[in-house]
Amino acid sequence: MKKFVASLAVGAIFAGTAVSTVSAEEYEVQEGDTLWKIAEDHDIGIEELIEINDLSNTTIHPKQTIYTDNTYEVEEGDTLSGIAGEFDVKVKDIKKGNDLDSSVITVGQELEIKGAQLKQDKSAEKAETAETEAEPEEEPAKEEQQEQQEPQESEEPAEKEEAQAEEQSESESDSEAPEGETISVTSTAYTANCDGCSGVTATGVDLNADPNAKVIAVDPSVIPLGSKVHVEGYGTAIAADTGGAINGNKIDVHVPSDGEAMDWGVRTVNVTILD
Repeated sequence: MKKFVASLAVGAIFAGTAVSTVSAEEYEVQEGDTLWKIAEDHDIGIEELIEINDLSNTTIHPKQTIYTDNTYEVEEGDTLSGIAGEFDVKVKDIKKGNDLDSSVITVGQELEIKGAQLKQDKSAEKAETAETEAEPEEEPAKEEQQEQQEPQESEEPAEKEEAQAEEQSESESDSEAPEGETISVTSTAYTANCDGCSGVTATGVDLNADPNAKVIAVDPSVIPLGSKVHVEGYGTAIAADTGGAINGNKIDVHVPSDGEAMDWGVRTVNVTILD
């Protein structure tokens, strides 16, 4: 695993105070980049990349800084409180993430720092959102407005009626509350169509043979493998896979393509265990 780069500042080391200046393993987003491509190029899981950068979804912007590692190597003079202040995190979170019983650390010890140095990313995201909201919507030309007001004759009424009937059926199906134990989870999405992926789940389901299979990855201690579940916004699926970052109340839903995985993003959903 890559490490945060740390260098000692010139001068005396004061007792109890970290004087190292630190910069993370970082990558500046280029035009056309996706979070999936960055994860693949840096040999890191998409879930871990989302967690390291504290992202609420998979949307990224050009010139945004993405951190590809969250490990820091303790230098001489470092303290746990000093490292926490350096990365704008809490001491208790560092201790919890590294299973530390005390605040004692040693030179050369590697610490996972989750959520480190993220202020720049969040500011860029907020600026992008503010810029988008500030852009006025263009008013359509008068001719276009007249065309919109004129009733349009349906060229294919049969197809429209069929589509409406299908949407109504799906809506009625979603409105029926499934019976069983329901839990709230954080959900991401994944696809088997990637370099180095076998496409075969932990229980032996071949997702490449059936790319439309409704399968979710789970923490078996929360949702047993083989369970039939209903996922809000996804439908009925089988808990047939696991993942290194899928711990506790987290799931990963399988979708056929990277585009659909990006559209899914990171969201909170209800999962009902049917059997």
